[in-house]
Amino acid sequence: MTKRLNRSNLQISENLVNFIENEALPNTNVSAERFWNKLELILNQFAPLNQKLLETRSKMKNQIDSFYLENTGKTINRDQYINFLRKINYIVPIGNNFTIETQNVDPELALKAGPQLVVPVTNARYALNAANARWGSLYDALYGTDTISEEGGAQKTSSYNPSRGKKVVDFGRDFLDKNFKLENSSHKDVKTYKIENGNLIIKSNDNTNTQLSDTNQYVGYQGSEDNPSCILLKNNNLHVEILINKNGNIGSADNAGIDDIIIESALTTIQDCEDSVATVDADDKVLAYKNWLGLMKGNLEDTFEKNGKTLTRKLNPDKIYLTSNGEYKLPGRSVMLIRNVGHLMTNPAILMSNGEEIPEGIMDAMITSMIAIHDIKNNKMNSRTGSVYIVKPKMHGPEEVQFACDIFSAVEEALQLEKYTLKIGIMDEERRTTVNLKECIRAAKERTVFINTGFLDRTGDEIHTAMEAGPIIPKGDIKNAKWISAYENNNVKIGLECGLSGKAQIGKGMWAMPDLMNEMLKQKINHPKSGANTAWVPSPTAATLHALHYHEVDVFNVQKQKSNDKNDYLIDILDVPVTKGHNWSQEEIQKEMDNNAQGILGYVVRWIDQGVGCSKVPDINNIGLMEDRATCRISSQHLANWMRHGIFTKDQLVETLKKMAKIVDDQNKNDINYIPMSKDFENSLAFKASLDLIIEGTVSPSGYTEPILHKRRLELKSMLD
Repeated sequence: MTKRLNRSNLQISENLVNFIENEALPNTNVSAERFWNKLELILNQFAPLNQKLLETRSKMKNQIDSFYLENTGKTINRDQYINFLRKINYIVPIGNNFTIETQNVDPELALKAGPQLVVPVTNARYALNAANARWGSLYDALYGTDTISEEGGAQKTSSYNPSRGKKVVDFGRDFLDKNFKLENSSHKDVKTYKIENGNLIIKSNDNTNTQLSDTNQYVGYQGSEDNPSCILLKNNNLHVEILINKNGNIGSADNAGIDDIIIESALTTIQDCEDSVATVDADDKVLAYKNWLGLMKGNLEDTFEKNGKTLTRKLNPDKIYLTSNGEYKLPGRSVMLIRNVGHLMTNPAILMSNGEEIPEGIMDAMITSMIAIHDIKNNKMNSRTGSVYIVKPKMHGPEEVQFACDIFSAVEEALQLEKYTLKIGIMDEERRTTVNLKECIRAAKERTVFINTGFLDRTGDEIHTAMEAGPIIPKGDIKNAKWISAYENNNVKIGLECGLSGKAQIGKGMWAMPDLMNEMLKQKINHPKSGANTAWVPSPTAATLHALHYHEVDVFNVQKQKSNDKNDYLIDILDVPVTKGHNWSQEEIQKEMDNNAQGILGYVVRWIDQGVGCSKVPDINNIGLMEDRATCRISSQHLANWMRHGIFTKDQLVETLKKMAKIVDDQNKNDINYIPMSKDFENSLAFKASLDLIIEGTVSPSGYTEPILHKRRLELKSMLD
């Protein structure tokens, strides 16, 4: 049984008390007594309001269900539907035009465009790798992925393959020629790079001198003027290093001695306490908070074994270059945001005086903000402007955004921070936020630093909202549904309309296939072309490759062009993706069931049995996909919808899950920590949780997976105690 200590009138797990008082609070100038007393006051004020907001969600869902049921078999008039949503306040009135007033925003969020990593903060190694992904080797990213063809003897081999290396070098030179053009020459023909009188002088193979067509792209160097080890360039406000080492593995065989090209990659990183983690109790939360503390103090380390060697990860130092005007300094790390949980979940780490669990989102706001004091008041390694960036997910409409901002104000007062120190990232991933996005931003106009589309959760909410409308179209067809493009376009339009350009990030969602980098290079350029100045990537390697798109596309110029978008996307956003009388064959239905069931089981079994909140899970075709609770929400809601409308029966569902469980077991047979589900379906908590997600999908709040996953994970942990 968890040992609890009393602080103020709260009952707090002993390990959380020890962490807060002995590790997190020292050097923040916030006393333990003030911290706990203020937290209790905040909980007494906001916990009841939190519950009322959840009740509003439920009430609106019931009203929408009733609307669909009352109109079963009828053709629903578009205006009738929109008027109904306005009547129940699902769609709120739109106010006058405005622009956000956010101050003290770091340039990585306001003035630069580039990739954004999302990483589970509970994994110290991943968290450090993500923070350090501000800079990435282009050569490594190309050599180790499918972006370079294996044709012509260029296979990936255990030892260095010169044929593959040549293709990498050629790609790198093409990148330089495309983005850092030379006068009357090519980087392929360069013999030396030198600095003379503060200028970059480039000598070609024929001993003629040339220079950059745009000399302003040269920034600085490392080493000596006659023999620089690094040339720093800049394009579209992103930096690139040309590393020169004629004794290096690559440089020794390179005409100009170029050993690598280093790309400024993940400008920002979301350290995640939400969808990519499995934090169900005090022990889990302390791990998340402890790693966040190490990142904010700058002393987080992780030691591990790799290829027979012991390695230690720590945060990278800043980079320093020489210019004719003195030193030029750049951060060695991404600017880190922290994603708190949404308004729904509670956590047993802290209990109110009546024994009730407190809202986890309030706990996150108080503790992650307090931890960030170590950065904003002590070392400024992360935010050089003294801001704390909190991504707030799963908010439904402007009232809930306002609620989050009110909590932030109370936390600032409690921690003696200046008002508006806490900035908010608004996840546009719930339907009621999408249709009211302008008013959501207005509610946070002094704090907004980020709006982001989340196709996965947004689709889960779309299905759940339309649960009674009819059978949803097959999952593969949803990506081409009318509402998707309208939703994505609307996010950019409203963001620009509210003045986010040059002040905040307008973001796009995740590339979910970390092994298919060549396909990512082809497709993900559409994100900067859409006017988004950031987009999510699944790995540091992906960040380096996606960064190439922001050299090719001047996002802020695109935003200027798109600022005159006068389209009204509401009608298309509200185009419900239900089938107009399906004629699917039993084979098609079974294929859809198999695909969804396999994805659910493959994710849930790791979540429940191993506490892994996000991982690369092989799909039914053995293609590795990044899975988190959002992908699980889509699949479970899709099956719940089809079963609700009689597309298949419960018996068919159970049979399908059992069949797919055997496949998932086989896919995980080399994992020594894996517990097969098919050996004992009756007692496998992972199998039960997967079934629960579908059976209870119609009544689970907003179709979220968290309540069921947390319940089953806590059940397993109690058995292991």
